[in-house]
Amino acid sequence: MKRLVLFFYGAAAVSVAQAQQATNFEPYETTIPGSAISFKMLPVPAGKFLMGSAEKDAGKKPDETPQRNVNVSAFWMGRYEVTYDEFLLFFNDESTSRNSEVDVVTRPTPQYIDLSWGMGKQGGFPVNSMSQRTALMYCRWLYKKTGVFYRLPTEAEWEYACRAGTNTVYYFGNDAKLLKDYGWFSVNSKNKYQKVGQKKPNAWGFYDMIGNVAEWTLDHYEEKYFTTIADGATDPSFSTEDTYPKTVRGGGYLDKPEALRSASRGKSDPSWNKRDPQIPKSKWWLTDGMQVGFRLVRPLKAPTAEEADAFYKKYLGN
Repeated sequence: MKRLVLFFYGAAAVSVAQAQQATNFEPYETTIPGSAISFKMLPVPAGKFLMGSAEKDAGKKPDETPQRNVNVSAFWMGRYEVTYDEFLLFFNDESTSRNSEVDVVTRPTPQYIDLSWGMGKQGGFPVNSMSQRTALMYCRWLYKKTGVFYRLPTEAEWEYACRAGTNTVYYFGNDAKLLKDYGWFSVNSKNKYQKVGQKKPNAWGFYDMIGNVAEWTLDHYEEKYFTTIADGATDPSFSTEDTYPKTVRGGGYLDKPEALRSASRGKSDPSWNKRDPQIPKSKWWLTDGMQVGFRLVRPLKAPTAEEADAFYKKYLGN
């Protein structure tokens, strides 16, 4: 591990970038410039919650404990997972360089095979099989397109939004038999992802927080991460410069019910890129990470333009 950083966005983000438009803290839908494609964001108010699994939870995993009281600052989160319809605007944007080592915003390399694996692209299917870097570059591209800062959620933000005020194993309760009403997973997915928004949302209106595609977070995975979080911490996050492993949350269409628990933590693995025929292996795609996608976050307290550039440089390298 090269570097460990535990930091607090609430203290770091001190002003609103000039490029960002003043917006009431309400749900909104925005159209991606130059297209007819839009996406919806829902406000998540600041608050406190218990992050991780309780000691009494028989299904808890060692990396979900000890449970911590965590404060989370306000943010918006995507009502749905990012879809292929949205992502392909970035992938096919000919005004953006492809796989440049010097450009701040650059597009992924062409896919060497169809990484949707025939599961569907147009009409609301979640994008999949991309690295965390690709998901973050999409956020940066979207920031340049819209003037609004977007990024991936931290683990704390993701779990806070998933739980939506609950302390139960799943955000709808403790009965795994009800999972089929809320998410796509190994029992009902027929081994493929589905169009977003078909199952019941959680109490705060987010669809597919569990199942369908697992979702990248901003954080590096560390098994004992929760032991490093001070009880009462605000906006904890954990990053290193290492490529693996990064944390994914929510479970995917291939996962069993235990991976769809609100506290369940997944992690990326080099094997997800094992079959990559490119030499060197692609930093954009995950041949065997077909169950992984992402969801957008926009902090209410937006960074300045300089802070936004520093953020993307930290995670993307330039």
